[in-house]
Amino acid sequence: MARGITESDVHTAADQVVANGERPTVERIRAHLGTGSPNTVTRWLETWWQRLGERLQSHHARLAVPGAPDAVAALAGEWWALALQSAQVQASQELVTDRAVLLTDQQALAQARERWAAEAATLQAQVQASQDAERLASAQATQLQYRVDQLQDHLRALTDERDAAQARAAQAETARQLAEDHLRTQEAAARTERAATAQHVHAVEERAGVEIDRARQETKDLQKRIATLSREHREALVAAQRSVEDASLQTSEARKELEIQRARADALEAQLGKALDLSSAVEAALRSGAVKARKAPSATALTKSAKKRKA
Repeated sequence: MARGITESDVHTAADQVVANGERPTVERIRAHLGTGSPNTVTRWLETWWQRLGERLQSHHARLAVPGAPDAVAALAGEWWALALQSAQVQASQELVTDRAVLLTDQQALAQARERWAAEAATLQAQVQASQDAERLASAQATQLQYRVDQLQDHLRALTDERDAAQARAAQAETARQLAEDHLRTQEAAARTERAATAQHVHAVEERAGVEIDRARQETKDLQKRIATLSREHREALVAAQRSVEDASLQTSEARKELEIQRARADALEAQLGKALDLSSAVEAALRSGAVKARKAPSATALTKSAKKRKA
């Protein structure tokens, strides 16, 4: 609100407005001064109107023509009085209008003040709510920042764990590759060894088959020889008995020959038993598989030994 205007300022402004050919009003005086409240301007404008008559009379006295006739002076006085009366009526009407306008302005101002007060209360409530929201947001922001710090710490820990897990995974991958390489090497060696073993077993089986066939043939030969010896032994016994009857002197020699033949027969029977046992052992070795087949050379050695004894 504008302040600081005086009564003299208002009166001077009103005189200047009149000099410009306009009726002095509150708004025109305020516009001329560029400041001043409506109430203050209205109060000092009323004193300007109240003193207007005195000022006009004083001005008339200054304008009086010395030595004018009485009739002229009287007529001029009447005109001046009518002018004053008309001016006072017009001033009163204008004052009433100004007062009505001022009252309207005051009512509008009061309404505006009420609206401003309501708006100010609303704004104050909004400001209070905003402050409360700001405090709440600040507290939440503090909590969120604390939570963010915790999450960042947790994230760093997880990152460290991830790096360590990746390092362990890399080591495990390297170990896996090494194990796979070693496994491939072992598998290749195992395949080579299996192939060599299969070839060896096949060769052993072939040798064992040959030795078994040979042993079977030798066994048959031994059985035939034993049969022949048995027949010869029986024939020798018959011949010996006849010789005993024919020649008593040759009895002791025949007995000696008989004992010799019996000893040879016993030896041949023992060899036949061993040959039969060898044949059974070789056949059992063939049924037991490749592992026992490797023991076939022992059978071959036995056969060779039997051949040597036979020879």
